[in-house]
Amino acid sequence: MDALHRIEALRAELHAHNHKYYVLASPSISDREFDVLLEELVQLESENPEAYDANSPTQRVGGDLTEKFEKVPHRHAMLSLSNSYKAEEVAQWAKRVQASLPGEEVEFAMELKYDGVAISLWYQNGALVRALTRGDGAVGEDVKTNVATIRTVPLKLLPGAPAELEIRGEIFFPWDAFNALNQLRKESGEQEFANPRNTAAGTLKLQDSRLVADRPLDCMLYNVDGGAMQELGVDCHSEAVRRAAAWGFRPPRGKSLEVATTVDGIMAFVQHWDKARRDLNFAIDGIVIKVNRYDHQKRLGNTAKSPRWALAYKFETERVRTALVDVKYQVGRTGAVTPVADLDPVQLGGTTVQHASLHNADQIAKLDLRIGDMVFVEKGGEIIPKVVGVDRETAHAEGLFAPPSLVFPSSCPECGAMLDRVEGEAQHYCVNTVDCPAQVRGRIEHFISRKAMNVEGLGKETVAQLVEAGLLRDVADLYALTADQLLPLERMAQKSVDNLLQGLAQSKAVPFERVLFALGIRHVGETVAKLLSRSLGSLEKVAHATVEEVVALEGIGPVIAESVVSQFADPVFQEVVERLVDVGIQTEVVPETPTGSALDGEVVVVSGVFATMSRDEAKSAVTAHGGRLVGSISSKTTMVLAGDNMGPSKLAKAEKLGVPIVDEDTFLARIQA
Repeated sequence: MDALHRIEALRAELHAHNHKYYVLASPSISDREFDVLLEELVQLESENPEAYDANSPTQRVGGDLTEKFEKVPHRHAMLSLSNSYKAEEVAQWAKRVQASLPGEEVEFAMELKYDGVAISLWYQNGALVRALTRGDGAVGEDVKTNVATIRTVPLKLLPGAPAELEIRGEIFFPWDAFNALNQLRKESGEQEFANPRNTAAGTLKLQDSRLVADRPLDCMLYNVDGGAMQELGVDCHSEAVRRAAAWGFRPPRGKSLEVATTVDGIMAFVQHWDKARRDLNFAIDGIVIKVNRYDHQKRLGNTAKSPRWALAYKFETERVRTALVDVKYQVGRTGAVTPVADLDPVQLGGTTVQHASLHNADQIAKLDLRIGDMVFVEKGGEIIPKVVGVDRETAHAEGLFAPPSLVFPSSCPECGAMLDRVEGEAQHYCVNTVDCPAQVRGRIEHFISRKAMNVEGLGKETVAQLVEAGLLRDVADLYALTADQLLPLERMAQKSVDNLLQGLAQSKAVPFERVLFALGIRHVGETVAKLLSRSLGSLEKVAHATVEEVVALEGIGPVIAESVVSQFADPVFQEVVERLVDVGIQTEVVPETPTGSALDGEVVVVSGVFATMSRDEAKSAVTAHGGRLVGSISSKTTMVLAGDNMGPSKLAKAEKLGVPIVDEDTFLARIQA
């Protein structure tokens, strides 16, 4: 078999294995066996650049930046659905449908209304060619580069699909992935995302598809081009969705797609999912009911805004009413002040709720809250309780004895310092970054946490005790603690003290990338700390880097760069870091294996596909031999390591700036010399 035929065979085999793993949840080979096949394909594609295919399994990881998304007219308008919240309205709609089709039995297909972002997928000869957002319904933006990173979206359809096919579906963020992403943002001091739907929408508009690939979005189909399906002899929606599963799309599972002929059948489906939705790993906000047969849909037609043959039944968001007892203001390690409502305990979504988010000052003002108000509470995304309104019928009447409206404090509830609101942000921050007890406790708790310095024998309660006793004012004070200071404290026996001091001593061996994360620089989570440490190599280089140098690093944006540089410019932070260095924490990346220094001083961009190594291996080789990786070419770039299929824009920029372009063989000869 020649190389081109082997490439096609590998692509087909890998697409099939991807389908089995991500869509059917039934893998037939091990991860290692899959990787071996993928590595073979990468090598063959690098040796045969004329065989490049944007829909190859090797392209799932994303690629170069997208400057803009092309606007493309939809083949058929992406209409909105009419909404209903009442069973009576569903019955009235069904009667209107039946009256329009006299003497015929009408089937209704019922499916979940996914709470995500609508997408129109266009396939030609089995290959994905476009992925359009809804846009204004008539014209959408082509975000195919980003959608191609979603594993449940087939890049190549399995045999049997029509030559021209449009599939419409919903892209969403699964709950477990969304919560994991928010946890990372919380650890890095970034504001958490509000809900999966908005996060999915924002992710699809990211200009760097590599970042999209790092966020495990998912996709469910909800519509198949009826014209194409009728040419295949398929005459109804439910069968079309099942047929599409044979071409590589995720099939409807369990009771997520059913057909009924009566309103009672429709409402039984609604009632089932109104309860069962809490067991799903993704958000739904209702049920979509469609006339099943395509000929019936065509006869019913559309209004200017929506099809007459479909209706969305929206679930009522579960809401309870309870009394607002108090509002507390929590201060985080970055100084952000968050209001939290204390409530009379109430059952909501199967749990007892006593506290709920009030978000920020704007929300308090909008609700015009007063202590004692009866408030409405919902669970945002079925997880986080939040106050969404006030029962005005029972709210305090205006008058002499009415309690005052709540006003967001102007000073810190922990230390009394002034609060500052950064322009463009919703949160207020305590300006006393040095002495505010809440910020001090928060920074120390972060520093000693498992993913940071991992100090055994020291927990939150002990940190609070030590801060209150005046023994800790910053993280460097930890390493000055002595047994004589600790033993007189309550609950501090000899064994506890020994464990604490031993844990601190052992933490000095924690790798530099975790030290950098532990320092608690805003926007620097685990991933960013690894990028910074591995790219720059030492604390000294990170501390003295400019914004331009940091933003040039692969995977680092301007907000993060500004945060890093401004933090190391703070003299108080500098003094704490110097004391940490003096006690012997790790300040440099230790190479895993002994290497040379062939690339000392080189600032390197890696681009393209390589014959003898993956792109990640190429990057590791650069840093292991003293080079510094950056993500984009600038006047400070000293070398471009170029494989096959290097992006033309990068090639043109390198040539324009006179940056040396080094091929794989030359690179390997240099580091192996």
